[in-house]
Amino acid sequence: MEKLRVGYIGLGGRGYGVLNGIINNMNDIDIVVVCDLKEDRMQKGKKLVEEKYGHDIDGTLNYHDILARKDIDCILIPSSWNAHYKIAIDSMEAGIPAAFEVGPVSSLQECWDLVRTHERTGVHCMALENCCYGRYEMAMYNMIKKGIFGEVVYVGGGYQHDLRGLADSYASGMERSFHTKCRNGELYPTHELGPMLYYLDINRGNRMLSLTATSTKARGLYDYINKNGGKEHPMYGKQINNGDITTTVIKCANGENMVLTHDITLPRGYSRGGRVQGTNGIWMEDGNRLYLDGMNEGHEFADMKNYIDQYDHPLWRKYKEEGIQDAHGGMDTLVLRAFFESVRNHEEPPIDVYDSVCMSVVSCLSEQSIAMGSMPVPIPDFTDGKWVDRKPSPKSPYALDVVYDDLFEGDKFEYFDFVK
Repeated sequence: MEKLRVGYIGLGGRGYGVLNGIINNMNDIDIVVVCDLKEDRMQKGKKLVEEKYGHDIDGTLNYHDILARKDIDCILIPSSWNAHYKIAIDSMEAGIPAAFEVGPVSSLQECWDLVRTHERTGVHCMALENCCYGRYEMAMYNMIKKGIFGEVVYVGGGYQHDLRGLADSYASGMERSFHTKCRNGELYPTHELGPMLYYLDINRGNRMLSLTATSTKARGLYDYINKNGGKEHPMYGKQINNGDITTTVIKCANGENMVLTHDITLPRGYSRGGRVQGTNGIWMEDGNRLYLDGMNEGHEFADMKNYIDQYDHPLWRKYKEEGIQDAHGGMDTLVLRAFFESVRNHEEPPIDVYDSVCMSVVSCLSEQSIAMGSMPVPIPDFTDGKWVDRKPSPKSPYALDVVYDDLFEGDKFEYFDFVK
């Protein structure tokens, strides 16, 4: 299998994690150049790849050096939140497909710039939302597309993750902490919203119309700071704008509701809080509970673990055979493979530019809603009306809008060149 030649831009914490997954798991991907604004990070990433490959690779502090090259098949951008949209736009302008890590957009204009650049250049970009390829999320696609839940009317989810340590990282300049300090809204919507887009056929026969957002007061980080250093803490006395819990409700054209919860500054266990509910039943991630009409007597939930093998998406069945593992249980690898295979086949990626901006735009629109007393805010139609009758995404094992069972029959599905 011919190797894809990849330029890699951004070597912070997430950048190193993704890089390790590629060089340790994928023989058909060749990282040929790495980039970061900071010399020490760039050199560290360069050394990491060279030790694995056994030969020198290039490194640069300016990503435009990579975009000027003629030997790059695609770009990966696990850079900071405020940088990756601009880099993706510049990459498309240079004629190079780009995949960027998730994080909130700061303005509506960023989303339109991504969309218009793609439409003008014909070059693709993709948000690397790994939760779209989580095992249970993909099982939900499979069940929904096969009608197991009947007609779906409600989906929910959240980014519910105790990140009070953000207060400590503020002093070290971690960009994510600055968003929490300065903004008030649904600042990390893509983990929950990404899968929901495909549950409800958003941008392909359905669309998001409007949202309302409400945020609580901010107390969690103040309490954490007082308990962990008090006046000696670098964040002591500083203003914190983001409320502890933000709830966003999205209304869809076909009548469904999406509900998102952002909850990162209070003590809690981790959960994405997934929920799918239709006329024939419900699944809830918390407790991993399933209830289907006629399944049980009375009103007792069943344990979804007892049904996951039955309802597994065929892609997960295949990759379980291969023993796939990474830092997030397999979904990092799957989302990367989805992008790489689209580049290899010169096709639109499963998470296209319209889906990418839809799962991101909620951050800045939720800020507007909260600032106006939780007033409804319209969500733009980034497809300019094409959502009404858009064709399915290219037929692929990694497709999210359609489950192509026939691609997994017999030996039809070929594994990528997996490092043994």
